[in-house]
Amino acid sequence: MKRISVLIVVVVVAIAAILVTQQAGRGDTQTPQATTTPAAVSVVAEELEIPWDIAFLPEGGMLVTERTGHLIAIAKDGAQTEIPIDGVARGGEGGLLGIVLHPEFARNHFLYLYMGVKSAANQTQNRVIRYTYEGGVLTQNKVIITGIPGAIYHDGGRMEFGPDSLLYITTGDATTPTLAQDKASLAGKILRLHDDGDVPVGNPFGTAVYSWGHRNPQGLAWDAADRLWESEHGPTGELSACCHDELNLIKPGSNYGWPTIIGDQTKVGLQAPAWQSGDGTWAPASLAYLKGSLYFGGLMGKALYRATLDGERVTGLETFYKNEYGRIRTVRVGPDDMLYLTTSNRDGRGDPVAGDDKIIRINPDLL
Repeated sequence: MKRISVLIVVVVVAIAAILVTQQAGRGDTQTPQATTTPAAVSVVAEELEIPWDIAFLPEGGMLVTERTGHLIAIAKDGAQTEIPIDGVARGGEGGLLGIVLHPEFARNHFLYLYMGVKSAANQTQNRVIRYTYEGGVLTQNKVIITGIPGAIYHDGGRMEFGPDSLLYITTGDATTPTLAQDKASLAGKILRLHDDGDVPVGNPFGTAVYSWGHRNPQGLAWDAADRLWESEHGPTGELSACCHDELNLIKPGSNYGWPTIIGDQTKVGLQAPAWQSGDGTWAPASLAYLKGSLYFGGLMGKALYRATLDGERVTGLETFYKNEYGRIRTVRVGPDDMLYLTTSNRDGRGDPVAGDDKIIRINPDLL
């Protein structure tokens, strides 16, 4: 069993005011009124190994994937328990990545994991596996999709169920940019499937592919009007290009241009981003929607970002906690409408401090 780590409990300050007024011959004391406000920042868990994604359990607590191949159950009291995952191929940016619960998890207990595995030819591939999770145990695994090209870099790995109850999956170009422009390849795409792996009738090409021309998409989120947004890493030297990380509004069947265009470049038939980082770098590693804004973590940017939306437009970008917590990967909205962030300082590219890696809770109302 893995180490049991102590949860740093959030101490919430209660403010009570007692007003005493005195009137002709009698004292009148007002009943104390206590209000509680969640703290701006609190550490929920620590001593994790490259936590990649979070799923909140309906009974409380959460499940966390560690890229090193561990699934960690974190109970409401903070106790951490490792759940074995067999067959994960670890290395570079690959390993155990995304996790998502079925929309009807409380009834069917289905849990989905995105992971790297070794093929018969000893090549790295990525796949999505569905498990049944009950009583802290994973059973009855079913491969939902396999044959997704994998590599030491650019493995995608984010999964979400959409408002249509279909499963959306991001895949990277596996360091081969031309695959993003090959509709027959599963690399450099956003995929859409039924919960059992079948291809929906409405998919634009009759395959699992929903959109294409992506380099390394790392985040998916739907806004209040059910529009799909995506965050994506721009180039870090390929084609002598750099930076230009992206926020994209995703339309079915659309081509998002990698490697033909980057940043604000345009070409007929290709989609330019709704917002991009220019010559700077975010390395956006997630995406979450809350109250009219998109939130994502920055690995290279070492910050939390908030993009304000106006319909189909991004109207501005704000930066929070720059360099305070190191590399920020995942941002999830919890059942309490708080933001939950995972740090990634132990991935070989950060500068870990005591307690890393951590899950940090942020009150978005106090940003």
